[in-house]
Amino acid sequence: MGPPFTNFVVDGVTTLNPGDNATVSASFDGMAVRLTFGIPRDGDGMPGPQGEVTNTQLQAAIDGSSANSNSVTMLSFGANPSYDSAQMQEVIAKINELISALRR
Repeated sequence: MGPPFTNFVVDGVTTLNPGDNATVSASFDGMAVRLTFGIPRDGDGMPGPQGEVTNTQLQAAIDGSSANSNSVTMLSFGANPSYDSAQMQEVIAKINELISALRR
């Protein structure tokens, strides 16, 4: 078995803005494949996965999650003992309103 075909050299890594696509460029100088990478940073301003949250941050997120449905008002009627298509449509609309409020 002979020597390796070539060597690889990382010439540099650039931190890109959040949301940018990662990039890589490669060139061959006759002896080595030269690579340059662009890696987007996360919303926390650092490359790679976001860091851990504190217990205070976690508790604040948990405490606020129930408030997502506060804008949805209660239905103002009881169940009609016979099928009422208008009442059923109102129930469907209320369920859809609740689902929209709970989405983030």
